[in-house]
Amino acid sequence: MSFAAEPAGAGGVPQPAATVEELRAALTRIAPDAVATFDAERAAAVARARQEVSSAPMRRFLRQWALHVAIERHPDLAARLRHLEARAAHVSDVEEGRAIAAEIGRILDKAASEAGPDHGGGS
Repeated sequence: MSFAAEPAGAGGVPQPAATVEELRAALTRIAPDAVATFDAERAAAVARARQEVSSAPMRRFLRQWALHVAIERHPDLAARLRHLEARAAHVSDVEEGRAIAAEIGRILDKAASEAGPDHGGGS
């Protein structure tokens, strides 16, 4: 397995290249409970790609899971994101909602940066 030249997150797992094999291997180490979902979504993406005669469903799948791995590599950050998402579901104050949305955006931007500009490449 060849990982991209990204620093390792907590637990020593570097951001993998956005391939099915490397993303799945990283998930088995950092988020084993997500592997079944990964496998099911992969099968659905492959079926859609065949039906549409397009690689777009697989590219979307790889982008989504590269982002997921980039977040889960940092357990504190992943926990903070889950907390913010749960809080956002119940917030009634507009200013608090904006602050939550802004922090979620920063977390996702950081994860997207770690996943790389072409993190949807590969198959």
